[in-house]
Amino acid sequence: MSTAPRLTALDALHRSLGATMTDFAGWDMPLRYASERDEHNAVRTRAGLFDLSHMGEITVTGPEAAAFLSYALVGNIATVGNGRARYTMIVQEDGGIVDDLIVYRLGETEYMVVANAGNAQIVLDALTGRVGGFDAEVRDDRDAYALLAVQGPESPAIMKAVTDADLDGLKYYAGLPGTVAGVPALIARTGYTGEDGFELFVAPEHAEQLWRALTEAGAPHGLIPCGLSCRDTLRLEAGMPLYGHELTTALTPFDAGLGRVVKFEKEGDFVGREALKAAAERAETAPPRKLVGLIAEGRRVPRAGFPVVADGKVIGEVTSGAPSPTLSKPIAMAYVDAAFAAPGTEGVGVDIRGTHEPYEVVALPFYKRQK
Repeated sequence: MSTAPRLTALDALHRSLGATMTDFAGWDMPLRYASERDEHNAVRTRAGLFDLSHMGEITVTGPEAAAFLSYALVGNIATVGNGRARYTMIVQEDGGIVDDLIVYRLGETEYMVVANAGNAQIVLDALTGRVGGFDAEVRDDRDAYALLAVQGPESPAIMKAVTDADLDGLKYYAGLPGTVAGVPALIARTGYTGEDGFELFVAPEHAEQLWRALTEAGAPHGLIPCGLSCRDTLRLEAGMPLYGHELTTALTPFDAGLGRVVKFEKEGDFVGREALKAAAERAETAPPRKLVGLIAEGRRVPRAGFPVVADGKVIGEVTSGAPSPTLSKPIAMAYVDAAFAAPGTEGVGVDIRGTHEPYEVVALPFYKRQK
């Protein structure tokens, strides 16, 4: 028996804007409003407005909240300053990635963990199962927040029109409480597009008021509403991993080329430490497949699961692929054997329904914004 998808606080508004809706991780979400290419290009050159209320917010409080999170996650949460955020991961005992996360420090003893929509319950259950023995509390706050994002080079100007918060002093991967268009919000300078931008955590009942105010303030700057489809092509161009594609429980952070998020030097034990030490050694001595970028020489688009080939043999697998509006070519991320991972490696292709299409191996990301 299937359950009806969950609706965000902006569901009726999306439909009134003519959005094409889709089921994503159990939520009914806007896929696109009109042209995904136009939405993508708006974020790259002007600004886009996203509803990200499907993301999962989990609050951790208590005198030992930092120590608990440093034990439960691979990062050193004790070194996160007040008002700052950190990208990290939660893994299984065997080092397999359960999810990638952003942890915000909201106060001396209060943190917010933001999980991917499809993994929010799994992360909540894992944190709840690991908190025993710590003077800390794990709270499910998924229903307490709506999440809006303004992304793109015009986003600072748009935000300055609706808030007097110190945006100039707000660094990347930081957050501060403020009022935006009369709405209390946690204003975070984070995003998943490769552009400058802000994510706004607000009470669901304030979401529509904030969306309309941002739409009005953004109109002179070319802001348009954007759906999940362009969010995917934006993050792909920026070389950002997507759980279930570049990240899975079958991979450790070292397998994914993200070993830097694992902090062995932190105090105390943490879940997965021994397995991750072994994974780090393997990555040094006998590297497994590596995550690379692929740019098509032709026009055919690779998709997740397509084999990567060289010399008539399968040497890897595409994890994400799409047409790149910025490069005007199909692109992909793929795990390939280490011997074929160097940028410029010749003879690499993707098997697209029986035809070996030639691809150029490149370093990630495909796109990096000019600071």
